[in-house]
Amino acid sequence: MNILVVSQCFYPEDFKVNDLVEGFVKRGHKVTVLTGKPNYPSGRYFPGYKFWGVKYETLYGANVVRVPLIRRGNGSSLCLMLNYFSFIFFGCWFVLTHKLTIDKAICFAPSPILQVFPALLAKWKYKIPVSLWVQDLWPESVVAVGATTEGSIIWKILYTLTKLIYKKCDNILVQSTQFEESICEKGDFKNKIVYAPNWSEDLFVNNTGVPSKYASLIPNGFIVMFAGNIGTAQDFESILLAVEKTKSQNNIHWVIVGDGRYRSDAENIANRKKLTNIHFLGRYPVSEMPHFFVHADVMLVSLKKKDIFALTIPSKIQAYMAAGKPIVSMLDGVGNEIIIQAQCGLSSASEDYMSLADNVVTLSRMDKIELLKMGENARLYYDGHFNKDVIIDKIVGTL
Repeated sequence: MNILVVSQCFYPEDFKVNDLVEGFVKRGHKVTVLTGKPNYPSGRYFPGYKFWGVKYETLYGANVVRVPLIRRGNGSSLCLMLNYFSFIFFGCWFVLTHKLTIDKAICFAPSPILQVFPALLAKWKYKIPVSLWVQDLWPESVVAVGATTEGSIIWKILYTLTKLIYKKCDNILVQSTQFEESICEKGDFKNKIVYAPNWSEDLFVNNTGVPSKYASLIPNGFIVMFAGNIGTAQDFESILLAVEKTKSQNNIHWVIVGDGRYRSDAENIANRKKLTNIHFLGRYPVSEMPHFFVHADVMLVSLKKKDIFALTIPSKIQAYMAAGKPIVSMLDGVGNEIIIQAQCGLSSASEDYMSLADNVVTLSRMDKIELLKMGENARLYYDGHFNKDVIIDKIVGTL
């Protein structure tokens, strides 16, 4: 197949679409990636890139076309809107003004789902089928981050556009089975839906013999580790309340590896409350994460109480499971269901910091053999449900 992959973000930005493209090429397909100039998550262009001009590259054996794109900047609503719509505009312009050799198209669609429009334009121009791999539900995700409210004019416009997108796409791949209800309430799309969950990076899967590279940064004791974005969605207000509740347990330490818009606020709260049992280590490349994970007794995943978050499988879960680590959660919905099914940790509801704290204390008092068994269960579940090669084969079959 000659496959067009449309994705606003691509390597060196860290998204599953990178693995997907590599997987297509390894299976003998010719791939063209239509993407933007990399600037996520810092909001600054990566070295070697600038706004003007189309840049052509070869990555993973695929032909990569980078169209102009306004960078995210400080992440304000205006900056993000310009960032999103500049890719849609220049992506559509490129499809209209250039000849492509393609017979299939797929769009990798974290927010915004609107980035599928260049692929839909290619469908119209070349009479080819288009698949959409949905990572975030729209317009629900826009409401969840507070960008609009349900029933508003903006919400109605986004709802109508999303309904149109689902109608025009030939296949709708979903990262969570719980997405189906939202998609089907917008139309009779059930026969288009294919379950294709995310997987974890190979570096977590192949993590045997990882050296304890950052031992000097890790305190002695029982380590609860959070890795990833520190934002409002991760509900650090509740995490900090759980940290405060466990501060009398001298052996329990909460280690935070990551960065985000809420980090400075979280650190200020921790300092004001004199929470010496939480440690913010900052952001490191994803390639370094196994060197941190090796020090963790349990891994933490959390999301605020929002209906859309209950439908989503946080990608942290796959990474933690692939690494063979027990999980302690503060979630609602499908994420907790997976942890319970896998028997790989202890779960509490979103914003229930009291239960989170109690679960951490319970885990800290468990025999090491019990924790090891939870970690083994996590990896077994991962291998059975989130195997990358199996999922990419399924996506190829769908195309």
